Amino acid sequence: MIGMGYRTIKTAVGAGLAIWIASLLDLEFATFAGIIVIMCIEKTKKKTLITMKDKFLASLLSLILGALFFEVLGYNPIVFSLFILLFVPILVRAHIQAGFVTSMVVVLHVYTVKDATWVLFLNEVYIIFIGMGIALLVNSFMPNFKRDIENFKKEIEQKFEIILFEFSAHLRDSMRKWDGKEILEVEDLINQSKSIAIQDVENRLLRKQNIDYYYLEMREDQLELLKHMMKIVAIFSSFSLDVKQKEMFAEFLENLSRNVHSGDTTDISLNELEELNALIREMELPKTREEFEIRANLFYLIFEMKNYLNIKKKLFAKRIR
Repeated sequence: MIGMGYRTIKTAVGAGLAIWIASLLDLEFATFAGIIVIMCIEKTKKKTLITMKDKFLASLLSLILGALFFEVLGYNPIVFSLFILLFVPILVRAHIQAGFVTSMVVVLHVYTVKDATWVLFLNEVYIIFIGMGIALLVNSFMPNFKRDIENFKKEIEQKFEIILFEFSAHLRDSMRKWDGKEILEVEDLINQSKSIAIQDVENRLLRKQNIDYYYLEMREDQLELLKHMMKIVAIFSSFSLDVKQKEMFAEFLENLSRNVHSGDTTDISLNELEELNALIREMELPKTREEFEIRANLFYLIFEMKNYLNIKKKLFAKRIR
């Protein structure tokens, strides 16, 4: 019952319950309580609270100003139109224009009764409280996105494994064919999972930090580096010469592809990369232009891989704080 279906069930139950309670209290315009529930239920708890705040303030303001307006100028369509023209700028100035429709229903109740009394005022306030209270109650039941996010993370890690392995394989065999579709696929997975993670954050009102969202941002930043690295890896297809250094870095990438996960092993990988970098620097200098270009591109890949690993290291630094 995730998504639209889940939300529809909550809306249906909440609207019926609100109307029933308002009717039990013998309130006039009891069906308005159901309308409030329908208009207040959002995808997340945070959005629901924001919507309720705007609608409550707008409705209360329209009830007070509308009563004064009609009592002074009379109950007729021209006055109602004039009220709208003057009221909308007030809502915009107060940044509560999202409550316009609800506030207009309240004003229409005053206009229909044609008698702005305390009884009517309390009637509208009770209905608003019932509608919003029920909306808050039913929207406190939210689906748990943790399993969905974990599944996305596993899929993302599998795509990263393939990408790193293909980099390694291409360094060993420049004629190897790879269309790079995993780059596009993992980008789409990250975008989908971030959307779900945001909903999860907005459903946990007392917890602002979300490690899953930080994780997905980390993978997004790493993906940008992999895109840059892919261009450099592709350059190696123009080199016919095989050098030992290329095989050494290819082996590092292959080992890294077997260890793509959510755990913190970046220090180990960074140490291995530093040792590899130092070893290559101690080796005999290039003798030909092609050897020089291969060495230069390898150093660039090592530099970018260091950045790649440091991005993940920063994630665990956030967790510690």
